[in-house]
Amino acid sequence: MKEFADIIEIGTPLLKRLGLSAITTARELCPEVMVLADTKTVDGGQLEADMVFGAGAAFMTVLSCASSATHETVGRRAAVFGATVIVDTITEADKAELLPLNAVFPESFGYIAVHSPTDARLAGTISTSHIDAVRKMHDRGFLVSLAGGIGPDTLEAVIAVEPEILVVGSAITESASPKEVARWIRDRLPNPGRGWPWDRR
Repeated sequence: MKEFADIIEIGTPLLKRLGLSAITTARELCPEVMVLADTKTVDGGQLEADMVFGAGAAFMTVLSCASSATHETVGRRAAVFGATVIVDTITEADKAELLPLNAVFPESFGYIAVHSPTDARLAGTISTSHIDAVRKMHDRGFLVSLAGGIGPDTLEAVIAVEPEILVVGSAITESASPKEVARWIRDRLPNPGRGWPWDRR
């Protein structure tokens, strides 16, 4: 996938199964592609940030419901490593407001992650509220990472709301031809490679 991906995500189950070696292996195989560690950090922020950034991850996720102290300590460690934090709103999925209206994050927090939880989709939920929420997050000034059920069937609707990061999982990994699916999606993106957090500086 490395010729099509700007970021390789090491998902939470993979991190739990293989630990930091999943990050270091991805870096060895694809040294030119940045790695996201989907830690879903809710506490122990400094320790988890030091572990994943020290292993070579360029991004990590922190739950939006984590304490401000956790946000602050992860933000400080990300700044030391020159890394970027993604605020994961999975615990607020399908709520009218994914974030409090007064939400403020450290400078090293680059994106809001909006997505449909895997278990909800496996249980039959077909909501596209996560796609609809992208514009609301943009209106509030946030860059967005969109995930959950993204693939050929939803790509047109996703492109219309212009998330900065498009996370594609099972549409590729469970395909009989993952490389061709990845190529198909990448070829249809109108402006691939846009929307890095440092573009705003």
